[in-house]
Amino acid sequence: MTESTITAKGQTTVPADIRQSIGGVPGTRLVWHVLADGRLFVRVKNKSVRDLKGLLTPAKSKRVAVEDMRP
Repeated sequence: MTESTITAKGQTTVPADIRQSIGGVPGTRLVWHVLADGRLFVRVKNKSVRDLKGLLTPAKSKRVAVEDMRP
């Protein structure tokens, strides 16, 4: 188990083994969530919505008119 301490300024250091496993470099963003049962969940924010551009390609199928979709 890896530990870190919160400083008087509210800061903490992400331990080296954790940084290495998440690919953390200076500027890596972390998102913190407190769960209902008091547990803490930290997620690496390494993607933006802009990274999704071009991920999906449009289907090359026949277009259907709205009138044809109605019963």
